[in-house]
Amino acid sequence: MQIRNIFDVANHAMSAQMVRLNTVSSNMANVGAVSATKDGAYRPMRPVFETIYADQFQTPGLSSTRVRDVIATDREPVQSYRPDHPLADADGFVWEAVVNPEEEMVEMIEASRQYENMLETVSTLRTLMARTVRMGE
Repeated sequence: MQIRNIFDVANHAMSAQMVRLNTVSSNMANVGAVSATKDGAYRPMRPVFETIYADQFQTPGLSSTRVRDVIATDREPVQSYRPDHPLADADGFVWEAVVNPEEEMVEMIEASRQYENMLETVSTLRTLMARTVRMGE
C-alpha cells in the first residue's frame, strides 16, 4: 500500500467502505436463510478496519484505513421447528441465520454516507486545485 497524497487516502477509505457495503449485501441476501446443521447456518459478517498511521509511510502527515479482515459474528443461529422444510432434521428442526435487517440497513446507510463524504472531499479538493491553478492566469 502506497500513500502519496490525499487522493490515495480517499481511495483507501472508499475501498474500505465498499467492502463494508458488500458485507451488508451478503448479510441481507441471507436474511431468513436456513441450514440443516448449526455449523452450516449463515452468520452475519463484519469487516475489521485497521488504521495505518503516518509513521508507517515515507510521507509524514498522512494516515489511512484498510480492511484487515472480514469476520463472521459470534451470534448463534436459532433453531426453529419447521417439519415441512426439506432441510429439517428427523425432529423437524432447521437452523436459521440470525441477521437483523434493521441493523444491516443502519450499517448500509452509514457506509454509503462515509463513501459519499469521501467522494465530496475529493470533488471539493479537485475544484480548489483547479481554482488555484487559474489564479496565476
